[in-house]
Amino acid sequence: MVRGLFPAAEQEQVLDTLARSVVFLTPATIDGVLEQPPWLSTAWKLANLYLADCGADLLGEDAPYLAGLSEGTTCYLSAGYFDQSGRFDDFLVHEAAHIFHNCKRVTIGLPETRRKEWLLEINYGKRETFAYACEAYSRIHELADSAKGRQRLLAEHELGPMPADERVNADEYMDILREAVTARNGWKRILQRCSPIAR
Repeated sequence: MVRGLFPAAEQEQVLDTLARSVVFLTPATIDGVLEQPPWLSTAWKLANLYLADCGADLLGEDAPYLAGLSEGTTCYLSAGYFDQSGRFDDFLVHEAAHIFHNCKRVTIGLPETRRKEWLLEINYGKRETFAYACEAYSRIHELADSAKGRQRLLAEHELGPMPADERVNADEYMDILREAVTARNGWKRILQRCSPIAR
């Protein structure tokens, strides 16, 4: 994903950031994790993420059911990540995709310009579409080693459940994936479709 979305000169810094950004919520880490967030709402979401993975009651009826959470340059995943059941699911890729629009370039030592403040400029209303498209495309890319194989997997994915998120338009999501699997660099095509409209 990083090699497809970033120029060669920036890839190592972005990969280093991602390598330090992943935190798994386990019995050994949960106490320290819950003491760190600057916002109580983040701590509440992380506690619920951990409790859901343990099969425990959540902290209230309005508690969201999450598979992961990104905050700034950190993405939190439950240990259940390793038991994911969907063929086209990869919560780590999904949450890493969110880091790209949450993190400013200057934060990790990359130059900033008037038009390039964030690692990736993603249209606010398409952030979830971007993350879900990256997630599915990464699995398609991993499972198939030919254009024909990617087309077959895309057709299979289209028959399955779509992202259960009201912020994602299923038709647009599938259209983005159709373009990505036929493009030379599918990652760039996903980015183009989810970027802000040029002024």
